[in-house]
Amino acid sequence: MPSEFFNTSEVLEAILETIDEGIHVIDPKGQTIFYNGVAANHDGMKRSEVLGKPLLEAFPSLNHKSSTLLRVIKSEKPIYNYSQSYVNAHGRIIETLNTTLPIYVDGFMIGAIEIAKDYSSLKQLSERLADLESSLKTIKSPERKTPGNRGLYSFAEILTSDPGFKGLISQGKKAARSSSSVLVYGESGVGKELFVQSIHQDSNRSKEPFIAQNCAALPESLLESLLFGTAKGSYTGAVERQGLFELANGGTLFLDELQSMPIDLQAKLLRVLEDGFIRRIGGTKSVQVNVRIMAAMNIDPKKAVSENRLRPDLFYRLNVLSYELPPLRERIDDIELLSEHFISIFNSKLGLSIKGMDEETKVFFRKYHWPGNVRELKHTIEFMMNHTENDVLNLEDLPQFLKKRTPSEKILPLREAMIEMETKLITEALHQTNGNVLQASKLLQIPRQTLQYKIKKHI
Repeated sequence: MPSEFFNTSEVLEAILETIDEGIHVIDPKGQTIFYNGVAANHDGMKRSEVLGKPLLEAFPSLNHKSSTLLRVIKSEKPIYNYSQSYVNAHGRIIETLNTTLPIYVDGFMIGAIEIAKDYSSLKQLSERLADLESSLKTIKSPERKTPGNRGLYSFAEILTSDPGFKGLISQGKKAARSSSSVLVYGESGVGKELFVQSIHQDSNRSKEPFIAQNCAALPESLLESLLFGTAKGSYTGAVERQGLFELANGGTLFLDELQSMPIDLQAKLLRVLEDGFIRRIGGTKSVQVNVRIMAAMNIDPKKAVSENRLRPDLFYRLNVLSYELPPLRERIDDIELLSEHFISIFNSKLGLSIKGMDEETKVFFRKYHWPGNVRELKHTIEFMMNHTENDVLNLEDLPQFLKKRTPSEKILPLREAMIEMETKLITEALHQTNGNVLQASKLLQIPRQTLQYKIKKHI
C-alpha cells in the first residue's frame, strides 16, 4: 500500500495496541484520550468505561495525589517505576508498576502517558509464598522445626577436586561457626546458593528456616513489603502480614542478586544488619529479629560499588566473610568429575544406563569455556542423555549451538560469523534462563522487544 494512504494517527494507535504493556494517555484536563487493551485488562475495566471520561470518574479510588498521571500533569515531571495500588470501579484491587511521562508538542505539554506493568498476580503469588513459609514454620518435627529445610545442600554434596575450591569449602565450614553476615560472589551458575545453603546446614541454625529471595525478581515496593511485612491499612487492601525477616527469625535469609536491590532499600537492609530491628510497611512498632543475612552477587562487589549498584557501607558491612567462587573453566578437572555425577543422576531419573562420554567429547568439554558454568554443564548433560541413541555420549549428542563450536568448523565470512555469534549468545541466554525472554534480555543487556525480534529472525 502506498505511504500516502497511511493515516499517521491510525498507525500510531495500531503500534500502541501491539505493545504488551498498558498504555494510558490523558489530556491536560485529566480526560482519557487513549487506553489500550492491555491497560484495560490490567485494570479489570472495559475500554468504554475509561475512554473519553475524566480519570477520577473512571477510577474513583484515586485522587490528584495518588494518581501518577494527574501528578505528572501538575508537576510536568516524569515519574519512573512507581508502584500504584488502587481499587477499580468494580471493587477489584489493582497493583501496577508505572512509568509516567509528560507529552510535549512544540514546547507545550499536551498531556501525559503512562506505561504500566501489572504485578497484581505476582504480588499475590509472593504473598501466598510468604504465607506458605509462615505455615511451614509452625510445623514441628523431632528432627527439624522447618521441614522446608530438608532439601538443602550440604558441604558433603559439593563435588570438586580443585585445591582452591576445596580451600573455599574449608573456609565456609569455619564461617558456619559464626553468625556474621556472608557475601558470596561469582558468575551465574557457579553454585553460590549451594555454598550458602551448606554454610547454613553446617551451622547451629540448621534446624531453623533457610529462606531465599532473588532481589532482581520483584519491583522495589513489592520486594520491600515481602521482606519487611505489612501493617493493616498501610496501602489499599493491605493486611497484617509477616515479612521474610520475621519468617526467617532464628535462621538464615539469603538475598540473591543483591546488586539488583534498589539503593534506598539497601539502606534499610543495612539498618537491620546494624541493630537487628525491622518495622513493617505502614507500621509503628519495631520488632527485633535474629536473622543471619547471606547475600550473593553475580558481579564483583567492587565493580557494583563503582557503578553505584551497591552501597559502599553495605559492602563493607557484608565483606567481613566474603567468598569468590571460581568459574568452571578455572576448575578443569571438575568438568569430568561433575559430568560423571550428572550422568549418574540422569541415568537414575531417565531409566538409562549411559556409561560415560567418549574421549573426543571429554576433550571438547575441557576446551569449552562454559559461560553458564555448572548449571550449563548439567543442562547440557541432560540434553545429551535425552537425545542419545548410544550407550556413550559423543559430540553428535551435543545441543545444536554447542556443535557449532567443534574444532572441525571452518572459518565463516564475517557477516555470517556475526549472525552465528548473535544466535549463539541468544540461545545460551535462553538456555540459562529456561526460556524466560525478559530475564534473557537482561542477561544480554538489550530491550526485550529487540530480543523478541531477533529470536523470530534467527532462531
